[in-house]
Amino acid sequence: MQNCHRQLKEHWSIALVGLFFPLLLTGAIPILPTFDDWTSLVSPSQEPFYTKERFLFFGYHWRPFDSIFGYIVGRNPQSLFPLLNHICVVIGHVGGTILLYQILLKLGFGKTSRNLATLFFFLSPGMLATVLAVDGLNQTYANLWALASALVYLSLRGQKKYVFWLVFVAIGTLCKENALMWAIIVPILAFGFDKIDFRTCRKDLFIGFVLMLFYAAAIFILPKNIEIHPEYVPEGSKIVTSFFKFLLTTWMAVDFAALLHAPSRNIFIASATILLSLPLLYFLFFKNVSFFKQKSLICLVFSLFIAVAPHLFTVFSMMHAYAGLALAAMIIGTIIEQTKHRKWLKITFISYFIAAIFVDVHLWWKSYQSGLIGREMAREIIVKTAQPPKNAFLIIIEDDYPRLSSFCVVPSDALGWGRAVQFETNDEWPKMVSDTTIQRNAMAQKTAQELARRQLDSQQFDAVWIINHRTIEVLP
Repeated sequence: MQNCHRQLKEHWSIALVGLFFPLLLTGAIPILPTFDDWTSLVSPSQEPFYTKERFLFFGYHWRPFDSIFGYIVGRNPQSLFPLLNHICVVIGHVGGTILLYQILLKLGFGKTSRNLATLFFFLSPGMLATVLAVDGLNQTYANLWALASALVYLSLRGQKKYVFWLVFVAIGTLCKENALMWAIIVPILAFGFDKIDFRTCRKDLFIGFVLMLFYAAAIFILPKNIEIHPEYVPEGSKIVTSFFKFLLTTWMAVDFAALLHAPSRNIFIASATILLSLPLLYFLFFKNVSFFKQKSLICLVFSLFIAVAPHLFTVFSMMHAYAGLALAAMIIGTIIEQTKHRKWLKITFISYFIAAIFVDVHLWWKSYQSGLIGREMAREIIVKTAQPPKNAFLIIIEDDYPRLSSFCVVPSDALGWGRAVQFETNDEWPKMVSDTTIQRNAMAQKTAQELARRQLDSQQFDAVWIINHRTIEVLP
């Protein structure tokens, strides 16, 4: 019993993760798909298993593990989707948390620093857009395999170290591309904490770059159909905006729904979470700013920017904070390890975790409500559709209501371009849904009805659904 009590005091963050795990899982499971969840590779796929799209490129992504997962849930979507998605994502987040804790142990962090850093990673609102998302599988497991690659690099010696490090980075990369950055992050991290010397770091960085070149060569050689979406084209103003999004979502527990989403706006709640987050910023970047001259923190900050660079230079949304969250936790742990301001430490983290838990619960509730809207609309369409159509046409009157990431989506996004209707009918009908979006103006409803008549007269479609925010019109 005494030994058990000692272990609990030593590893209390892992004990708390164990306590929070069933709560996180219970909260995630009821969240229903919205928007990209319906069309991502982890949504149910009815395609044969042996297709090149499953193992090679799909659009501009190379994510075979997502594609295989979509095939698995496609065998019994009503039972497995999105249940299995949520279970696997939450398990992946818990697994990543445990790996981070083990890395902190390997790097020699003390009890307080490693426990607080681990809890920061596990509870930070920066993880929510990934961990609560139905399609968060790729980001979660890219992070998990990346952390596993760092742990084996720090733990093993000789040839095994390089084999496992590179294999784990490669597996993570085939989950999501940003894991490839750990081919160079890992040696920099090890060098920063004096686990390797500069000569070894330089050699291993070369090995990491070679792996990157192999990946680039594979993209060039293998069959693909890459079309770069205009949203992903780098622009100066967009990079600056992304940079500030990254800072806010990584270092602060702000209730962005209460701050940025007009229908949910509550300045008192938003201000309270901002104020509760400020002590952490002060503690890290003002009270202990002198620490950032140290090699370990210079390497960690550099690694953090490498981790999020693919998103900063393309598009950065709230879900992309997850890519750098483990490194941010290591930065926090490094500062805690050395600080002499112990009173500030207690105030800082009590304040931050109060804000984080509140924001976690509030944004979970918003995600849950968004998913319900999609299901309710799908069921309303089914009731209003007199004869099950083979082909349906969906007309969306552009929604000018504000969105907020995956937490607060507009109704047409929740409906998933009609995919929610197919899911509710167990893919029995309609077999195909085509869609279009028309501009919202004074004549939008009339324009939509005229378009609907033309589509019905063409005899290509058996039914037309018009979506005007929450109002649904079914023709004929």
